[in-house]
Order: sequence, then structure tokens, then C-alpha cells
Amino acid sequence: MKLVRWLAAGLAAGVMAGAAWGQAYPNRPVKIVVPYPPGGVTDLFARALGAQMQESMGQPFLVENRPGASQMVGAVYVAKSPPDGYTLYVGSITSLAMNAYTQKSIQYDPVKDFAAVSLGMTMPMFLVVNPNTVPAQNVKELIALLKANPGKFTYSTTGNGSSTHMAGELFKLMTGTDMVAIPYKGSAPGIADVVAGQVHLSIDPGSSTLPFVKSGKLRALAVTGLQRFSQMPDLPTMAEAGVPGYESVIWFGITTTAGTPPEIVSKLSQEMNRILRLPANREKFATYAIELTPNTPEEFGAMIKSEVAKWSKLLKDVGIKPE
Repeated sequence: MKLVRWLAAGLAAGVMAGAAWGQAYPNRPVKIVVPYPPGGVTDLFARALGAQMQESMGQPFLVENRPGASQMVGAVYVAKSPPDGYTLYVGSITSLAMNAYTQKSIQYDPVKDFAAVSLGMTMPMFLVVNPNTVPAQNVKELIALLKANPGKFTYSTTGNGSSTHMAGELFKLMTGTDMVAIPYKGSAPGIADVVAGQVHLSIDPGSSTLPFVKSGKLRALAVTGLQRFSQMPDLPTMAEAGVPGYESVIWFGITTTAGTPPEIVSKLSQEMNRILRLPANREKFATYAIELTPNTPEEFGAMIKSEVAKWSKLLKDVGIKPE
């Protein structure tokens, strides 16, 4: 009986200690690790979120850029950090869903080594072509052109196994077409070559493509999400344009190290959700073709597992081999 009371008291003390820890958090600066160089939309997102978290939670939320190795440098750093909620990671569809099957030397498990906090933002991509080298005015015409010229057209990607690469491979698989992927170190140089006519087309986020669409240097044929883009309501989705069932969006979310106390994860998630739902923030990021999409730790964790399963199947189906 004494043992039972002792165990019960210990359990209660542990629960109270965990709750107190959650209430005291944060009591020192928090790192937000961004696996990209400064200046991109992910970096912008993290800095905007960090500034508002700092204002409401009373401690600095400092962005630390750790680019490299298909986002793995930053991911490994966070996976091996203390599980105390003071090191956050801006993970993406690439680092949290695709790398496990495209990278031979991966040193983390996207499901087991992270605690999901909240989905942060989603970005549809846009199928764009150079109007001087690709005469197609719509997706059906592009499909016919590709089928008549197998292997003769090229599309830019941000690397083997990246989200832009997979968007193109999914398009090829679902349309029975053949085109050659040209990898680049980022969207900017790839889109620059599409604009210059060195590459024929691309499926890339709006932050990279839409300025050139608006200037007339690129022609947009479709958006890759399930919904039309609010700022271009006349542009069809890929499914509407002739590829039923097609969907490929880029997403980013906040995780921390596995084993972080649930009270801290919940506190972070609730505050992020509040900030990301503010109309001013939604309007700001809409200009970059970004939708802020917060959710719960449970929902984001389930989403990561689902995305790992979805893309692993596609990677196997199209024969992408780990590098």
C-alpha cells in the first residue's frame, strides 16, 4: 500500500512538474532553424513568426540559417538538440517526407526524431512555359506537344527528389509524357533559364514564377493545388485543365526535437495558430502566393506520416534512386 501511495505521489509530482515547466516556458531565447540561406520566403516566414512570438511570449525567437544537403544540415541539428522546446525547425515536404527516400546518407527519421508543432504554410506551384519556345496555350495542348516529342522538352527542378522534381514526375506519370528534368540549386536560377529559353518549362512556386508571368516572360497554364489561386481566378487547376486527380503543393511546418514535453509543444502550437490566423499576416503572405495553414500537433503529425507514404510510393513508381 505504501508503494502504491509512493508511486501515485511520484506520478502527481511528475505531472505538476511538467505543467510547471510548460507554464515557465520560455525563460530564455528560442532558436528557429531555417534550412535555407537568408532571404527566401521560408526565411521571411520564420522571421515574421519569430518576431511576433517574441512579442507575445517575452523571449527572443531567433532565426538561425543552416542550409545544405537538401535541408538535412538543419534537420539533423534539430533532431540531435535537447528535447526542451528551445530549438525549432522549419521543416518542409522535402525534409520531412521525401528525403527519407531520396537521400542515402540521411541521419534522421522524419517521424521518430521530431515532435510536430503545427503546419505553417502551403504554396501551390504553377506550371509555366516559355511562350517563345513552347507554343502550347493550355495543358491539353502541352500534353499533345510532349507526346509528339518524347524526351525533347526540358523542365527545371530544384534538385533530384525535390518537391518541384516530384511535381514534374507526377505530371509525367499521370499524362504518359516524357520530358527531361534539369536540376538547379534553387528556383531562381532554374526559372531564369526558363525565361532565357534554355529550358522549356517549370512547375515552381508563385514567388519564383508569377513576377515573370505578370511581365509576360512566362505563360502560366495551371496551378497545382486543388483550388484556384485567388489572385488569378481565371487560371485553372491542373485537374481542371486536363489532369484529373493531380495535386502537388509545397508545405512547411514547425517541429521540434522528439521527446519535448507535450505542455511545451501545445503552448507553442497554440501561440503559432493564433499568430498565423491574424488577417494581417494572411494578407501579407498572400502576395507571395502563400496560404497560412496552422493546425494542431496531432494533425500535423498525422499529415507527415501520410505524406511520407504518398511520396515514397511515387518515388518508387518513377524509379527515383537515392543519391
